[in-house]
Amino acid sequence: MRFASFAHQGRESWGAVTDSGVIDLGSHAASLRQVIEQGALPRMTELAAGLSAQIALRDVHFDIPVRDPEKILCVGVNYPDRNAEYKDGQDAPPFMSLFPRFARSFTGAGRPLIRPPESPQLDYEGEVTIIIGKAGRRISEARAYDHIAAITLANEGTIRDWVRHTKFNVTQGKNWDRSGSIGPWLPPFTDPAQLDDIALHTRVNGEVRQSDRTGRMIFGFRQIVAYISTFTTLVPGDTILCGTPTGAGARFDPPVWLKPGDVVEVDADGIGTLSNHIADEVT
Repeated sequence: MRFASFAHQGRESWGAVTDSGVIDLGSHAASLRQVIEQGALPRMTELAAGLSAQIALRDVHFDIPVRDPEKILCVGVNYPDRNAEYKDGQDAPPFMSLFPRFARSFTGAGRPLIRPPESPQLDYEGEVTIIIGKAGRRISEARAYDHIAAITLANEGTIRDWVRHTKFNVTQGKNWDRSGSIGPWLPPFTDPAQLDDIALHTRVNGEVRQSDRTGRMIFGFRQIVAYISTFTTLVPGDTILCGTPTGAGARFDPPVWLKPGDVVEVDADGIGTLSNHIADEVT
C-alpha cells in the first residue's frame, strides 16, 4: 500500500494509491502527518485493502506527502563518488554534513519545479528519503529503524550559484520556493530489507544522470537517525533526505542546468518514480 497527500477538485486530502486509482481517506484523519503521529499506518493499510478507488489517478494533484513537517533535514555528500567530485583531496568525512530545507521549497510529484529569474543554475539531486514515525532523542543505531514510518523519494533541487555565496552555508541555495520535490507517495516501512540496498536513478529527459545504491552511502540510514537525534528530538512526520549520488548537472564540463520543458525523474526499487517538469517562475 502507498499513501499520499493530494488535492482533488480544489480540496486537500490524503489517501491510498492503488493501481486503479486513489482511495480518499480524508474522513478518517485530518492529514497523513496525523496518521503517522498516531501510529495508524498499519490500520489504514488494512482499511484501504477493503475499499475501492473513488478517484482516477489523473484527477489528483500530488502534494509533498507530509505537508507540514516540523523538520526537513538533508544529508550532504553521502556517496563515495560524490565526495570525490569535490576534488579537494580529502577523505570521506568523519561526520555527516547537514542542512535544513523549508516545506515551501518543495512541491509534489507531477508539479513543476520552478526556476527563478535570479539564476539559471537550477540543478537536480535524486535522493531516498525517510519519514520519522516515532519520536525520539539519542536514538541508538540498533533502534533506529523502530523510528521510521515510511520511505519516499526527493529531488533536492538546488540553485547552484546561491549555494556558493558563502563558504560554510548552503541554506540560501537550497530553499527557493518549489525548487525541489518530494513524493509521489509513502510506502510504509515494515521490513528492514526495504532499506538494505536500494537502487536509485535520476533521469533528465530520459537520460540517466545519476545511478547508485544506498548500500554505498557513507552514512547509512541507521547512522543518520542516530546522529541527528543526538542533537534534536525527532518527531513524527520529520522528513530526512539521505544524500544524492554523483552526476548532478553542476559536475558536467561545462555544467548542464535544468531549463523549462525538461523532465526529471527519480526512481528507486520498491518506492516508485518521482517525476517533475521544469518551468520558469511567473513574476
